[in-house]
Amino acid sequence: MIKAILIFNNHGKPRLIRFYQYFAEDMQQQIIRETFHLVSKRDDNVCNFLEGGSLIGGSDYKLIYRHYATLYFVFCVDSSESELGILDLIQVHYILQEVVMGGMVLETNMNEITTQVDVQNRMEKSEGGLSAAPARAVSAVKNMNLPEIPRNINIGDINIKVPSLSPF
Repeated sequence: MIKAILIFNNHGKPRLIRFYQYFAEDMQQQIIRETFHLVSKRDDNVCNFLEGGSLIGGSDYKLIYRHYATLYFVFCVDSSESELGILDLIQVHYILQEVVMGGMVLETNMNEITTQVDVQNRMEKSEGGLSAAPARAVSAVKNMNLPEIPRNINIGDINIKVPSLSPF
């Protein structure tokens, strides 16, 4: 049985929360924080199943999650649920995002939808996921070998004064 569905961003901000068992609101917030802490600290290359947190039921429950770009999709389930079945369910939800956005149907051609999902998956794997993007950006800036930091940037009629920045 599914006990909860939690979707939150990379900073732990809830985007969709559904509890199928009653918890007081303060307990729900603690469960969300604990669950985010458990899944966000895991490497992207490890198994997507782990024991439930102490607040949601401990070893009697499992957290099954998937990290897509900036969102974590987490299902808290008991031992009667199939881990692979839940991962398939998460994948279906992810595909729905390719079909519907903001209440509007974006695409109905199944070949186009699966192509876009495959492209997204390949991009995430080849780039090491979006979590590696800040480190790559800092590295790229360091390797630019600028002779000096620009003080003014002129773009057409726009003049931007750059504040003094400390070196890396």
